[in-house]
Parts: sequence; C-alpha cells; structure tokens
Amino acid sequence: MIKKINNPIQSGFYPDPSICRAGSDFYLVNSTFAYFPGLPIFKSRDLVHWKQIGNAIDRPGQLCFDKHKISQGLFAPTIRENNGMFYILCTLINTGGNFIITAKDPAGPWSDPVWLKGADGIDPSIFFDPNGTVWYCGTRAAPEGQAYQGNYEVYIIEIDLALLAEGKNPLKGESKGIWRGALRDVIWPEGPHIYKIQDYYYLLHAEGGTGIDHAVCIARAKDIRGPWEGKRSNPLLTHRHLGRRASIINAGHADIVDDKDGNWWMVLLASRPYNGVCPLGRETFFVPVKWEGAWPYIATESGMIEEQIEINCDESAASGEWRIESCCDHFTDKLPLHWLTLRMPVNEKDIAFSLTERKGVLRLYTKPETMRGNGHPAFAGRRIRHKDWAFTVSLEFSAKDNNEAAGLVLLQSEDFMYRLECCLINGKQSIRLVKAAGKDDEVLYTGDFPGGGTPFVFAAVCEDMKISFFYGCDKYSLTCIADNADARILSTEYAGGFVGSIAGVFSSANGKISDNYADVLWAEYRGI
Repeated sequence: MIKKINNPIQSGFYPDPSICRAGSDFYLVNSTFAYFPGLPIFKSRDLVHWKQIGNAIDRPGQLCFDKHKISQGLFAPTIRENNGMFYILCTLINTGGNFIITAKDPAGPWSDPVWLKGADGIDPSIFFDPNGTVWYCGTRAAPEGQAYQGNYEVYIIEIDLALLAEGKNPLKGESKGIWRGALRDVIWPEGPHIYKIQDYYYLLHAEGGTGIDHAVCIARAKDIRGPWEGKRSNPLLTHRHLGRRASIINAGHADIVDDKDGNWWMVLLASRPYNGVCPLGRETFFVPVKWEGAWPYIATESGMIEEQIEINCDESAASGEWRIESCCDHFTDKLPLHWLTLRMPVNEKDIAFSLTERKGVLRLYTKPETMRGNGHPAFAGRRIRHKDWAFTVSLEFSAKDNNEAAGLVLLQSEDFMYRLECCLINGKQSIRLVKAAGKDDEVLYTGDFPGGGTPFVFAAVCEDMKISFFYGCDKYSLTCIADNADARILSTEYAGGFVGSIAGVFSSANGKISDNYADVLWAEYRGI
C-alpha cells in the first residue's frame, strides 16, 4: 500500500545520517558529538517505521570524551554490512582521529575501536567493492597546503580486513586524492560515500559547509582511482537558493540505499527554522532517488525535500514493537536508549549517576562539576523534538549547602541553557531560574520553596519560541514562576556548534565536594 512519510523521519538532534541494508532490514546511525551513549542505531523493515535498537558507543572505556566540548566528540559515522559483519567508521575529534568498530549484531555489543593510523581528516566511510577489494574513503585538507579555509579533498586508501580482524591498523598502500568537490573553489567537500552501481562507481558527498550553503553532490568513474566526473547539474540536492526563510534549510550530508525491490532512497540532514533559528538542530530527512542516463536525481515533485514522501509500504512488516519512543520515562537498571549523558568517563567509579542505589530511580550525585564546564556533570536528558513541547520531571532533593543545586535543565551548549533549580538561599530551600546566554549566569527568578526534601515537580513549556517555567508538589497543581523566556538562545544560531536542544535533569555542588544527591522519579516529554 502507498504510505505517506512525514519529514523529518528522525526529528530533533539526529544529524549526519548514514544508512545501509542487510537483507530486508535497514539500519541508520547518527552523530552524537560529546553526548553518551554515542552513535544511536535504528532499525526499520519498511523505511517508514523505525525503532532504536542500541548505541554503538555504550560503555566506559570504549572511547574517551574527557574535556570535549558538547559540539566536539563523535563526527559523521558511516554504517555498512558485509558478509554478516556490520562496520561503523567515525571520527573522534581532537583526541583520537578516525576509527572503525564492528559487530555481528547491529544492536550490539560493538567492538572497541581500531584506530586508522594514516587516515587523516574527518568523515570516514568504507566501500566493499564487488571485485573483493575494500576501501577507506574520507576527506582531508588539500595535501599541497590549503589555499583557503575549507580547501579539502576526498581521498581513498585500501583496507585489509584480515589486519582489522587481528585488531591491527587495516590501512595499506598509498592514499590517493580523487575529488575536490563539484563547484569551483568549493569549501568542505565532506561526508563522502562510494557505491558501485552497474557500470560506474559513484561518489556521493556534501559541500558548502554544514549551514545555509550546504549541498549534496555526485560524481562517477569507471575506475575507483579515477578519473572522476561530476554531474553537470550538480548539486544533486540543495536548499541554499531558497534562503533562510524557507521551511527547510541546511540540506546536505547524505547517504543512499536500495530496497529489495530495486528502488533507491536518500537520507540526509536538514534543519527547520522557527523565528529565524533552528532549536531542534540538524534532523534526518528522507527523499526518493531515481536514475536517468546513469545519473541519479531526486524524485520528488520539486526536486527538493518535501514535507511528505510517498512510499510503497508493506505495513505487516512493522510489528507492534516498532513504536515511537515513550513520552513518560521511568528508570530501571539502565537509562532508556534515547536518553543521553555527557562525556562518559573512562572509569566507572567516576560516573555521576546510579540506577541501582534506589530501585526505579535515577540518582544524580551532587558532584563538583557544573553544566557550564567540560567535565563529567551529573546530568541526563533527551532530545527536544518539536517546535512546541512540554517537559516535566519529578525529583526529590534538599540542598545542604549554598553551593548545591539540582533540577531541570534545557541545554544547548556549555554557555547557552536554562536551569530551574532547587537550592539553598539564606538558609532556606529555594527555587532559582538561571539563564546562560554566552555570558555569566543570569538569575531570572528566586523564591522560597517549601517542597525541599519531598517529591516535587518542575516543568518547562515552550510555545511559539517562548518558554514558561513551573513548579509544584505534583504535575496537576503547578505554579508558573516565569514566562516568555526566549527559546531562541537554545539554537546554534546563538550558541554555535552542531547540536540540537536537550531537556534533562542535573545535580551539582558547583565546584565543592558533596555527598548529597538528587533522585529523579520520572520524566515526561511530549510535543504540543
């Protein structure tokens, strides 16, 4: 039956999508930067219904995110399957470089990383040539020296799977630059993927930077070493000519996949602006692809991303387990798959929360680290996925000292956030609403809070890019303490970086040693 898919297929902070098919099943992975667990894995049987089945980076010691800013960490993964083995390649910015992990089951566990020494640059991909050779493909600074910022090239180098199976660096031979981008003096040719389709090798890549000038381009060659020719009508897909007032902007960084019936599809990132900003970050969108004259084209009516895409879908393939993520989360022995923390430490003893100290509760230890720093704060949250939304949390916390605070946080970066927190002011349990917008914390509200030490509820509601904050003894009797707070500061247009907004909970002793903690009983997020 014909089914209409609403774009984006993954709303909220799900950038840099990569997709592959194994038999009749499809798998999708996204960037997560300094959030942990990293690299969420989604599965679908029909390209319509998706569920998260795991995270590829999911345990302390697998990677080290120490001192990474929120928009550093893991950039641009690629997922592929070959002969029953799944592969993810990714870049760990600043503290590692490019690496590869493997798994028999894409739900995990995934291996520890094998570092790809000699693979310079970012955005690694892997290509399994039907002739039996295996290739690394990535992007790096022009080797003769950058003539300008963003003067990069796409290059390849052969991979030896036998060395990889031994945990050794699998790159062999000399690397070869194969492409500098489709347009003259282009910046940042990136996110490259190679495919062999009938008589040609195809190179799909993005260029123009990951903002308003982003674009998807295509080249082809008879030999993987070249020469490569670009499609004369490049870019294959872009929204940059529409300007910032378009309903979908920043379109780029794509991957394509065929289904079992021979149809082709593209996943790519783009953003939806509201009041001139994109608080949801870069999201995953979906378009059909067809072929003419041995070149692909975007098979929507407009040739661009559209808000709805038609697909011939067998809904019987999507069982009841294919469902949207829960609205109200309770905490068992592990965080829900769609929840995130920051910079998971290498050693488990340094973890800032517990799911076992009290059954059914997320316990956040009141550690010295703060939400403004780049350490391991006691924090957990989930992506904001709608323009208008409500986030409500139930906590137990009583501040013991003036430096202690715990509560609700709306997080964009270390320097852009709102915190609604329970704290101690002049010896009294109090509420404080704090705004960070690129400068020192600004206190927007303080007031007495009689609920300290017993369960209480904090809530934030966003409508038309204005946020209201509430507190109460339960979610049915909430008092508004502030409204009309500007939601636009929770966007990359204000904060910079590459991430979307997160709604979560935190606890901090603000630089002091403390044995206190905050217990999170439940958390509810819903679009409105």
